[in-house]
Amino acid sequence: MNHRLPIAAISLLAAVASPAIAQDMTAPAYPETRRGDVVETLFGEEIADPYRWLEEDVRNAPEVADWVERQNAVTNAYLDRLPARDWFRARVGEIFDFARYSTPVERGGRYFYTFNTGLQNQSPLYVREGLEAEQRLLIDPNEWADDGATALSGWRASPDGSKLLYSVQDGGTDWRILRVLDVDTGEPLEDEIRWAKFTDLAWVGEEGFLYSRFPEPEEGEDFQALNYDQAVYFHRLGTPQSEDELVFATPEDREVGHSASVTSDGRWAIITSAKGTDARYEVRAIDLAARDTRGWQARPLVTGFDNAWSAVNSVGGKIWFVTNKDAPLYRVLAIDLDAASPEWEVVVPETEQPIDGASIVGDRLVLSYLQDASSVARIHTLDGEAAGEVELAGIGSVGGFSGRPGNPETFYSFTSFNCPPTIYRLDMATGERSTFAEPELAFDPDDFTVEQRFYDSKDGTRVPMFILRRADVAASGEAVPTVLYGYGGFDISLTPGFSASRLAWAQAGGAFVVANIRGGGEYGKAWHDAGRLDNKQNVFDDFIAAGEFLIAEGITPADGLAIQGGSNGGLLVGAVSNQRPDLFAAGNAAVGVMDMLRFDRWTAGRYWVDDYGYPDREDDFRVLRAYSPLHNIQRGVDYPALLVTTADTDDRVVPGHSFKYIAAVQEAGLGERPQLIRIETRAGHGSGKPTDKAIAEAADIMGFLAYWTGLVAPE
Repeated sequence: MNHRLPIAAISLLAAVASPAIAQDMTAPAYPETRRGDVVETLFGEEIADPYRWLEEDVRNAPEVADWVERQNAVTNAYLDRLPARDWFRARVGEIFDFARYSTPVERGGRYFYTFNTGLQNQSPLYVREGLEAEQRLLIDPNEWADDGATALSGWRASPDGSKLLYSVQDGGTDWRILRVLDVDTGEPLEDEIRWAKFTDLAWVGEEGFLYSRFPEPEEGEDFQALNYDQAVYFHRLGTPQSEDELVFATPEDREVGHSASVTSDGRWAIITSAKGTDARYEVRAIDLAARDTRGWQARPLVTGFDNAWSAVNSVGGKIWFVTNKDAPLYRVLAIDLDAASPEWEVVVPETEQPIDGASIVGDRLVLSYLQDASSVARIHTLDGEAAGEVELAGIGSVGGFSGRPGNPETFYSFTSFNCPPTIYRLDMATGERSTFAEPELAFDPDDFTVEQRFYDSKDGTRVPMFILRRADVAASGEAVPTVLYGYGGFDISLTPGFSASRLAWAQAGGAFVVANIRGGGEYGKAWHDAGRLDNKQNVFDDFIAAGEFLIAEGITPADGLAIQGGSNGGLLVGAVSNQRPDLFAAGNAAVGVMDMLRFDRWTAGRYWVDDYGYPDREDDFRVLRAYSPLHNIQRGVDYPALLVTTADTDDRVVPGHSFKYIAAVQEAGLGERPQLIRIETRAGHGSGKPTDKAIAEAADIMGFLAYWTGLVAPE
């Protein structure tokens, strides 16, 4: 690995504020926001909603569009004056400018992967005719849109590697357009699928593929209408979408969504059904070998929406699954559907760490586990016998292990807070590891430390956190401006991963901390359950306790702590800002769920009742009302400096959440620190965002947090 720019000589932050810090950066004059007169009585309580008009889609509502323009004008003028913003923009770009590969996938002797030279807005897709062959460009999404905001969001090569099915994401939306490419010629086929969303891509031999779609929404409703009636279809190559075959649907229960995968031997299509975001599924199997006589007959394997089930792969009639049925930390089961009386058998029992991923490569099971939110990878025989461990380079996250039964090799990635992903090849027969792709970096990872600490939450629960700092800063013991990041929901685990903006913050002399608060999946089902529904306050208590710990331990000064989170983490930032405005100097709430009384009324919001509860049920309403960021703003209290970030094309958490919240915050008079909103155009919930927009946004956020925590960027 080459290190072009050692940073050990960068000085610690100044002991006193520089002249730039001394300038007046207090709250500007906010744009006027019209207050409506909407008041509803919910379970005996009058709930005012004066900014409901801001829920309208900005594309179809001129008044909302005008409000967005005026808010952006004020915010941009403010951000332009931030002393550290230009440094962060330059440094984040320099750090991010390295060649990045995805883990290769082999099909028919060809190897497919994405490769970004560094600052390309989107990552092109390449193929090699053999592992040592020269790469050939197949798809360059950078040619699709002048602003770089149209992305290659997913892809899957056909079993023999002759065709490529891929999905297109435009402007950050969750909607996908599916297309097919001839790999030999590089030419697109005529096939095109619309209104796919939350879909897997699954080839059925070489003849066609399975996908999930919703009915076409009414005109003007595609970015706000609730998502009902998802169904699985089969598209035969060379035919129009109108002729696609319905494979599986539940018209009797419109809330159930369905996804389809196909085992790598082509024998089974696995239909996984869910009602919400919780890991509680029904599973059915379609015997593709009998399709000529039975059609798309779906055989129930798991019914009841009680537990998590994830198909790993199959060999003949035997299918392996990872499940938390009778195993909150997950185990591996198998069932032989060709047997006269199929029965579930335990292959790998539950251990003390939750299973985070599984695959079958060659004749081995490769399982990744979470050990205090960091990856461990172990190998087993298909009968479950221990067969070794994959050596990893310390605290970090492993991903990939792509492959199929019979394959001699697998590829995986390893990354940490101070190291971008390196791609490795693992020989399954010998256990020998070799490097497929290692990035050349504009920094030395050894100049940074990644430390794991544990702290006690309000109720005594032991919670882990990761701390990223420059090595010299950590050794000095100096309290430095700190960004505390959290999520705490939907069974999502925050594991170590590389971020150019986080590293830039540490490089400037600050600390970046990730708290593994309850609501995530770091310790299995119980950890998730402890942070959802009527336990949601635990999430906020864990995060507040993390901030108090960082101050008590001298990692950050009392006036130097910023907080950050996105989506459910944006809700987190909004809620704790209301509950403990004295604790935090600044915050960034990104694409947050801010109106907990109406979140289930748009697009995918109805799925979130598994974590949040139902606003129209009184017991749930009482819980939601108690922490909803929009409804618990403390008027007349000094608040942290807040930068709310969202995007016009976010059809996951519609921007109306952030619009209403910032309007209410600005009207409440929360002290001299600013509360601003940054509204990106042609961007969505996060995925598919072009590199230039991501760098610009990171510079704005880090520059804002730096000012209000006292972090002075190096000269």
